[in-house]
Amino acid sequence: MPRESRAARAKRAAEIARLLAEEYPGSARQLCALEHRGPFQLLVATILSAQCTDERVNLVTPALFARYRDPEEMAAADPAELEGLIKSTGFFRTKASHLIGMASALASRHPGAFPSEMEELTALPGVGRKTANVVRSVALSLPGLPVDTHVLRLSRRLGLTSAADPLKIEADLCALLPEEQWGAFSLRLILHGRAVCGARRPRCSQCVLAPHCPSAGIGALGPDDRKRGAR
Repeated sequence: MPRESRAARAKRAAEIARLLAEEYPGSARQLCALEHRGPFQLLVATILSAQCTDERVNLVTPALFARYRDPEEMAAADPAELEGLIKSTGFFRTKASHLIGMASALASRHPGAFPSEMEELTALPGVGRKTANVVRSVALSLPGLPVDTHVLRLSRRLGLTSAADPLKIEADLCALLPEEQWGAFSLRLILHGRAVCGARRPRCSQCVLAPHCPSAGIGALGPDDRKRGAR
């Protein structure tokens, strides 16, 4: 297969972004599956979502947010009580430690104002670049392109990057698209990865991106597979 020029890859990325927008319409805020009100709640929910489904997080957070309404209240949380509220999300002791540390840092370093810069967010305990990008793009309407396992898998299958490092993948994707599209594009890749382009059995025969995907056909399914709803 001939090497694709950057201009050709950018043109193909734009078409992929357009098709995904038709399949999964809405802004980054509307596409985000984590239920929240404001950046602090989204930050908490995103920390809890590590190694856990969004559905499970959404079952846990109503009681959590009712108990701890702001960073100051969470910073003062009893660890055992907090662990009990989030236990079903898994790795609850580590997550509780991160939440208390994050809330304490917010209360002490950013009283009355939520930080928006990448460096400020990633300086908070338990907050990596992916989490910071989620908060920036969804809650703060700022440029941010989170790279999770779905984004990593699909961006490589689509030939938009050959990198394996999330930071390099983020840079490659950001270079192909306008910054106002970054957050929604990431979330649409996630939704498409869950619905169509699964890790084990991608539904290439049902994928609207197939004409623009160099990996199309690796997971083409027959009618029996489609009847069973295989992924």
